[in-house]
Amino acid sequence: MSDRKEQVLEEVRKYHQETSQERGFVPGTTEIWPSGAVLDETDRTALVEAALEMRIAAGRSSRKFESAFARRLKRRKAHLTNSGSSANLLAVSALTSHVLEDRRLKPGDEVITVAAGFPTTVNPILQNGLVPVFVDVDLTTYNATADRVAAAIGPRTRAIIIAHALGNPFPVTEIAQLAEEHDLFLIEDNCDAVGSLYDGKLTGSFGDMTTVSFYPAHHLTMGEGGCVLTSNLSLARIVESLRDWGRDCWCEPGENDKCLKRFQYQMGKLPAGYDHKYIFSHVGYNLKATDIQAALGLTQLAKLDDFIDARKRNWRRLRDGLDGIPGLLLPEATPRSDPSWFGFVLTVDPEAPFSRAELVAFLEDRKIGTRRLFGGNLTRHPAYIDQPHRIVGELTNSDIITDHTFWIGVYPALTDEMLDYVTASIKEFVAAHG
Repeated sequence: MSDRKEQVLEEVRKYHQETSQERGFVPGTTEIWPSGAVLDETDRTALVEAALEMRIAAGRSSRKFESAFARRLKRRKAHLTNSGSSANLLAVSALTSHVLEDRRLKPGDEVITVAAGFPTTVNPILQNGLVPVFVDVDLTTYNATADRVAAAIGPRTRAIIIAHALGNPFPVTEIAQLAEEHDLFLIEDNCDAVGSLYDGKLTGSFGDMTTVSFYPAHHLTMGEGGCVLTSNLSLARIVESLRDWGRDCWCEPGENDKCLKRFQYQMGKLPAGYDHKYIFSHVGYNLKATDIQAALGLTQLAKLDDFIDARKRNWRRLRDGLDGIPGLLLPEATPRSDPSWFGFVLTVDPEAPFSRAELVAFLEDRKIGTRRLFGGNLTRHPAYIDQPHRIVGELTNSDIITDHTFWIGVYPALTDEMLDYVTASIKEFVAAHG
């Protein structure tokens, strides 16, 4: 590192220290966000260093992060993308590849998912001409159950894609077993659950593929960004092709002839010897991330254990503080799980003497941020009403979630003082409406 560059980075560290002084918490004035990035001087310095080196496309930091993150999630391969939504699109699209031959998903094939979720878990199903099959979830865990998924399997069912709700694992051992028994692909949407365990095993390590988001709300952030992970090298190669314009070549930009026969291929109806760097074997996209993002991802990854511990600690403080309050249904960890929580979800009992809207308005007025459980029942949204889909069973709990559920934050920047203020505020509201 040149002396001049080190001087610049030292100034960046000083700048961070000067501009990041902690302000005291003022109840009712200080915003208590439901989610957010936790960034320190190592993160700021990493971003500036990558910028100084003009690493503006995917490069060495991207490859280093992919390798480290794959090891962390116990998968053989990881591919960075520009968002978690793009990661879902790539994972589902990969299942339609001609490379999979008889196992490839075709238009009209069905994919099981949950109604109470985030749109971009479902959208890739429709974007690939497939049919989502919606099942309900349990209240308290907010996840599908194995029996609901089993009941949804039909003659055209070919895959399952489900998110671990707010970091709480769905019963993934049982659902992975169902997938194996019925020759179905399983994609774990792990965007909210990095570090969660089920049966002592990391979520994201059960399915054929898993997806992660690095949006600022999530466990790690790159600002924007996502990742597809798998231990199936054939699927990994398909994901890479789809992410990188659909090209057949696997050389990184700026690299040439890693296969030692760049001008010796004959594919499709192209002339023999056509440059392999410009042979396209999939109808793909450009969904790559950049080295500037990956540089931030690497410094964030070094703090992941601390982030997970803080999320667990904050969730437990809220759970203990709110225990026994009438009119509220409190969340529970899925049996045999150890969640790395994304948020703390609350459902107002439909028979309570107050409504979700009233409680949320009270909290928001006190600068306590809230969020809905994403789309609630997605089948009720205008985007999906006229889309092909199938519903198995009643979506009773998804409807309750739509009308009565919200969540509050547990992310690492929240202090005990903030969390206790949240608890006291909810208790005050409920007491006033008793």
